[in-house]
Amino acid sequence: MNSQTKWQPFIYALLIAFGLLLGIWLKPSSDKTTGMFGKGSKIEDILHIIEEAYVDSVEATDLEEMAIQDLLVQLDPHSVYLPAEDLKHANEQLEGEFEGIGVEFSIINDTILVIAAINGGPSKELGIRSGDRIIAVDSESVAGVGITNEMVFKKLRGPKDSKVRVKIYRPDNGTSIEYTIVRNTIPVYSVEATIMLDRQTGFIKISRFGAETYTEFAEALKKLRMQNMQQLIIDLRGNPGGYLKAVTDMADELLDDKKLIVYTIGRTQPRQDFRADKQGIFEQGKIAVLIDEGSASASEILAGAIQDNDRGLVIGRRSFGKGLVQESFELNDGSALRLTVARYYTPSGRCIQKPYDDNSAYEHEIYDRFRTGELSDSSRFLLRDSVEYKTTNGRIVHSGGGIMPDMFVALDTSYQTDFLTQALSANLLNTFVTTWFDRHRKELSRYSTAEQFYTDFKSDLTGEFLAYCATKEIRAKANEFETSQSYIRRFTKALLARQLFRDEGFYTVLSKDDEYIRAALKAMHNYQAILGK
Repeated sequence: MNSQTKWQPFIYALLIAFGLLLGIWLKPSSDKTTGMFGKGSKIEDILHIIEEAYVDSVEATDLEEMAIQDLLVQLDPHSVYLPAEDLKHANEQLEGEFEGIGVEFSIINDTILVIAAINGGPSKELGIRSGDRIIAVDSESVAGVGITNEMVFKKLRGPKDSKVRVKIYRPDNGTSIEYTIVRNTIPVYSVEATIMLDRQTGFIKISRFGAETYTEFAEALKKLRMQNMQQLIIDLRGNPGGYLKAVTDMADELLDDKKLIVYTIGRTQPRQDFRADKQGIFEQGKIAVLIDEGSASASEILAGAIQDNDRGLVIGRRSFGKGLVQESFELNDGSALRLTVARYYTPSGRCIQKPYDDNSAYEHEIYDRFRTGELSDSSRFLLRDSVEYKTTNGRIVHSGGGIMPDMFVALDTSYQTDFLTQALSANLLNTFVTTWFDRHRKELSRYSTAEQFYTDFKSDLTGEFLAYCATKEIRAKANEFETSQSYIRRFTKALLARQLFRDEGFYTVLSKDDEYIRAALKAMHNYQAILGK
């Protein structure tokens, strides 16, 4: 799994139309219904004429898929067609597993670097470890050949119980080792970190809402409760969403019975309410949900449920603004149509979907927030919907093209320089940390926990990083290094912690100097007053 790696009506008549148009049928299908573009329609006729009479040879499948894309773009930005191969990769991220050798990797200096061998996977059991380089697969060199992420997936993933031979170079002792790995089912985790920030505050970072996210979340809550958690911060920054059931089950662990979580309404679908219906793990205690402009869909459902029920505070910046629900319709060639079938509404009645009548404007809307200054000053936000909605305690909220936070956190751009942008775009920070870790692996092994590493590791690597960048012809101009130095210091330490303790280490270090977390902890001191309780 790539570690750098990063969320999405005409319903049955339209789908039947695709069946006639493409020769593809949904299951179950009916040959009695012709749909909007039935037998003898202009679209079917034109495709047939092109195939029979066009001056050059054409691939009918390519034309069919182009027709689908052109058709869907007339609907909304989130109704999409996924060819079979794209669907497979998309489902792996949401279904919570894939079949392969079980490593997180990154491509550094045109070489596959193992970031971590996944617990329970075959690579871990064989002794493959962080820092190893994969230099050959089935006797074919994969180092220095322009390897890409897609090429790695094709070579290392495969059916369960199939075998693949890999050659590993281990830089700390200069040895090469060959392994025959039997592929297995590998879990994809969506709860990236579960840590205690202090004696009473738990922190859970969630990257997506997949099939196993609720189970992971419930286990994380139990773990933190055993560590005497009294208040909880849920980090949904950059989380693009996922399955509706995952988020409603999670919300049920936080809300009292019968509380409304979300409801959906579609042209052909009646209103459906989703309510808390069981005793939750954390129904008492303070909650803060962290969001930003990358928090979408299911992330907004959870934030909206917490906010509208006055169960907790929402901290950060306006969320993405996706209030549409997609249903996946699989076609018999392995491809699928993810079609918008309903809108969802938060408990107060808000649909937070931003306008999508102009596709170009929709695609650039996040950039426009930066251009207008909204990301650094919440007063720059132009409220499009003046309708007022009320939370349980009577606080006024708006739909506004996203969830508006209870406490705003500005985007920090103070550290940005041309030097840092060039260094990051060239992946030099990751490369530098990996190289430094290789040279100091033995001395770093003395750290047994992420917290101990954060407290005891005092080395400032910023000067070494500056020198390393110079060897790559990237140099800081006057004052640029000083401006970016704090960011470089923080992230070099966090990336080292990831090498040692994976995501738990990474987030342990980053959380110590996180403006969002500072704002959340501050807001919790004034929790009752903000919620109007």
